[in-house]
Amino acid sequence: MPRLSTGVSGLDELLGGGLIPGTLTVVVGATGIGKTQLGLQFANAGSAQEQKRGIIFDCSSRGDSQSHVEYARRMFDWPLTPMDAERQVDIERFFDIPASDYLHIFDYHGRRVTRRDLDWDDWRNWQAELNARLRAAIAFLYGNFVRGVRRVVIDGLEPADRPGESIQFNLFEYVYHQIFRKDPEWVARDLFREAYRRHAEDAARHTYDPASIGCLLLYTSHETMLDDLISRPLDEGDVLSNANTLIYMGKIRDGQRMTRGLYIAKHRGSACDERIVEYTIGERGLSLP
Repeated sequence: MPRLSTGVSGLDELLGGGLIPGTLTVVVGATGIGKTQLGLQFANAGSAQEQKRGIIFDCSSRGDSQSHVEYARRMFDWPLTPMDAERQVDIERFFDIPASDYLHIFDYHGRRVTRRDLDWDDWRNWQAELNARLRAAIAFLYGNFVRGVRRVVIDGLEPADRPGESIQFNLFEYVYHQIFRKDPEWVARDLFREAYRRHAEDAARHTYDPASIGCLLLYTSHETMLDDLISRPLDEGDVLSNANTLIYMGKIRDGQRMTRGLYIAKHRGSACDERIVEYTIGERGLSLP
């Protein structure tokens, strides 16, 4: 399969031609470093390469919005169409209804997302809310995959000392392993449940290859400086260690001024440039010199 362009001039060249389909790419950096713009550039690049823009799966749950709608409109004149995570999925007309390209799975409750920050009742409430919205997540992703979308940007993950204790990471692990990498027939079974037999023929006509789908996970870090990100250890089992491609974005010092730089820490199965490269952010997103 051809490499997936990141949509950023110069970055594809650093990656040996782009991102490898069917793999996970994690972009790590502090708030405001440009991760969301990079994600939208990657999603938008699908319009030229696969004739389908990618989709945005927003996991943020507190603080300000990630500004996806504003950025998409300003950068690409792209009007994102949100899916209502609380609305019941219309199973009977599922393949006839156009899919949305933006899902904000949680409300902005202003709540923390890790087990150690919550009491028992709050943690149970989080889990209940997550379970209630998993069907919306399945419908959103599966509905786009069967319609030709091959790029997903997952944004809004907050820092967690122990990712296993984070509701956001639990959700990511589920959707990545149980939707992205699962055979479409079994994803359809999870979606339609007791109504699957009634929709089995439609599901058989609407299929896709999971190995063609690229996932870009945007993960907010505590570290701001690029050197600190590069020197951070990777724990076995950590989402960063399991990623095929790992890109760090952070501040770098250039004499008496601070600039932004990125570094490709890992790119399995491909040659890549190991330089630290400066980038700027403009009206159209990231650009490299």
